[in-house]
This record gives sequence, structure tokens and C-alpha cells, in this order.
Amino acid sequence: MAIEASRDASAAGRRIRLGMVGGGEGAFIGAVHRIAARLDDHYELVAGALSSEPGRALRSAEAIGLPRAYADYTTMAREEAARPDGIEAVAIVTPNDQHAPAAEAFLRAGVHVICDKPVTTTLADARRLKALVQETGLLFAVTHNYWRGVTCQCTWFSSTSSLRWLNLKAEMPPGLTTFTPIAFAALTVQPT
Repeated sequence: MAIEASRDASAAGRRIRLGMVGGGEGAFIGAVHRIAARLDDHYELVAGALSSEPGRALRSAEAIGLPRAYADYTTMAREEAARPDGIEAVAIVTPNDQHAPAAEAFLRAGVHVICDKPVTTTLADARRLKALVQETGLLFAVTHNYWRGVTCQCTWFSSTSSLRWLNLKAEMPPGLTTFTPIAFAALTVQPT
């Protein structure tokens, strides 16, 4: 399964409509994810709830020229899901304790999720998200970059599997002979 721009043939070659939660004014990592999405050239950032503070969220969206700005992610998930041109995936780059509630809102709204690490801060939240991904059949990806010589790594849940690792490109430093993934609470979820 992949996040696809559209199911109709007329959209071939079109970028995936991306939303972002977090990463606004005063946040470092949001800009990094926006740059990465642009460099990848498969995404078009069209909507965001860029801060948990409504005024800052709207100012942040205006500052980067975001077409659709939301004061909170709950409203964004609901309204984007109702739009014919709504987002197809959302990047969640909030503080760690907000990853699970934001991801849940978008999964329930039918939107694929790309979440910054860690997936969650508790095993219970990770299990709840895993069940929701299996229920919805949507993709849930977790970004990992530049960790112990691993240039780019992605973790995902899918409706047909347990948590899996995808090593897109691994560059091991000299002398390092094994790779051990970071242990997050979500990584303890076992196949059912």
C-alpha cells in the first residue's frame, strides 16, 4: 500500500496533498519536514494547524503562505476530510505527547499519517493506534533521520502487518558492524 495522489487516472503525476500539524512559529523541526517534503517533490503542503495556540497557528500558516490554516488539528481533520480537495496525508511534527491524539484524529477522519518520532509516549497509545490503523487500512509512517549513521529510515504500520522497519539507505560508520533500532514504546507491539 502507498499514499497515492488520487485513485483516478487524471491525477497521474500530481503531488500528494499534505497537511501539517505542529511545526509553526518558533519550532525548528517543522521547517525541516517542510524542506524534506519539498525536496522529495511528491508532496504539496496545502493545509496546517501549525501550533496548539490558535493565534500562533494562524500567523504561522500566513507566514509560510499556506493555503488553508486551522486553529487546531481536530477542526483540520474534520474539515479536510469533508473537502473534495482535502489532504491525503498529514505530517505530525508536534511535541511528543501530542503525536497520538493528533494521529488518532486524522486516522479517524480517513487521512494517512506521517508522524515524527516517537510514535507515542506510552505503550497503551501505541496499541490503540495500531488497532486503529488495522481497522481503517490507512498508512501510518514514522520518520527517523540521521541516527547512528543511518541516513534515512522509516517505520510503518499497515492494515496487514505489525510494526515494520524500512531501511531506505543505511550508511554505517567505520567499525560499526550491527544496527540496533532505537527502542520506542511503540516498537514493543507484537504481531497478533
